[in-house]
Amino acid sequence: MAPRSEHAGGSASAAAAAAAAAAQSHGSGFDSMDPFFHALRVVPFAFLQPPRTRLKLPSNLALPSPMVVFSLILLTYFAVVSGLVYDVIVEPPGIGSSQDPATGAVRPVVFLPGRVNGQYIIEGLSSGFMFLLGGVGIILLDLAVDRTRPRSLRVSFGGAGVAAIVIAYAMAMLFLRIKIPGYLW
Repeated sequence: MAPRSEHAGGSASAAAAAAAAAAQSHGSGFDSMDPFFHALRVVPFAFLQPPRTRLKLPSNLALPSPMVVFSLILLTYFAVVSGLVYDVIVEPPGIGSSQDPATGAVRPVVFLPGRVNGQYIIEGLSSGFMFLLGGVGIILLDLAVDRTRPRSLRVSFGGAGVAAIVIAYAMAMLFLRIKIPGYLW
């Protein structure tokens, strides 16, 4: 079959076809069969062109080291899984208290029993630390697989990783059983 020739009235469709061909050859990863998505991707660029800007980073700004980025991500993970957003919005007490019915003495309570959607601040921080400990254990197991390290170091990383994962799992299950009595027995 012979290729079609361009005609004078099809400049908009030619531009749209050129934009579609450029997007296809670029391999943008937005391969969809939805015609509306295709139209939203192609039509605006038939008559709009992005400006050519030349932005430069300040010369005194340097990229952070990988360990700084890792530390920030780990700190953010800890803040998210420990419920820091919940603690800021709801402002729960740091620790609870209950009165012993036999003696009348007031005892501190770390876990808010029976309420899955509520927590004390210390409860969230301790649970978040256990999740963080499990994540660090997985990272240590990943370091233990590296063949370029000495064998004794790999064994140490592997042992510490397994220990961290086992402790984190056991403590998280203990916390869950304290939080919801009679669950998973």
